[in-house]
Amino acid sequence: MLGLPDDIRACLFDLDGVLTQTAKVHQAAWKRTFDEFLRRQDPAAEEFSSADYNEYVDGKPRKDGVRDFLAGRRITLPEGSDDDPADAATVAGVATRKNELVLAELEEHGVQVYEGSMRYLRAAKEAGLSAAVVTASANGAHVIEVAGFADLVDARIDGLVAARDGLRGKPAPDTFLAGAEALGVEPAQAAVFEDALSGVAAGRAGHFGFVVGVDRVGQAAGLAERGADVVVQDLDELLGTTT
Repeated sequence: MLGLPDDIRACLFDLDGVLTQTAKVHQAAWKRTFDEFLRRQDPAAEEFSSADYNEYVDGKPRKDGVRDFLAGRRITLPEGSDDDPADAATVAGVATRKNELVLAELEEHGVQVYEGSMRYLRAAKEAGLSAAVVTASANGAHVIEVAGFADLVDARIDGLVAARDGLRGKPAPDTFLAGAEALGVEPAQAAVFEDALSGVAAGRAGHFGFVVGVDRVGQAAGLAERGADVVVQDLDELLGTTT
């Protein structure tokens, strides 16, 4: 009674915002990063907003988020390289600054999980479904380990795996397709669980068997518009339900 179609054999969970509360950390880091950058360009520049986060960066690889947000402000930067310092006016430099802020926050405060989502993850495993974490974050392994649920995850497709294998970031379905492959199931046999607009769009683009939108920030309509089959505020709402 997981609220999924009977032919679903695997669950593909986004990490930040679905299983862990680290989406808040990422949003705060993006805001600080972009506000600092914009003020250097123009002290009167409009601040980075929650709407900017949801539209341009949530769920995407860091560099894609940098490019997409700055394009929205009609700013183009050189790509630079991964060796660029955090204050470099390059895509890589801005991405590095954001990652430094995230790592510092995780080091200081650790990782909080969504207890309802943990109950759901355990129930899925007890029901015999396999589970993968699919995240754009390059820190996926660290977050899962610190949060304490590594034993419930059968596979992990994160930013490091995506870079290694040349997988496109969400809203392209590549990382979710890689998650299904890692679990040995066809996309139609897998359910995608996502809180990001780009992630739900990726789940629909990959023709997965079921897409669950997780509304943490009041964007239920947007998640449904992107292709979610059902939208919940936390995953344990699905327990005891059928489709």
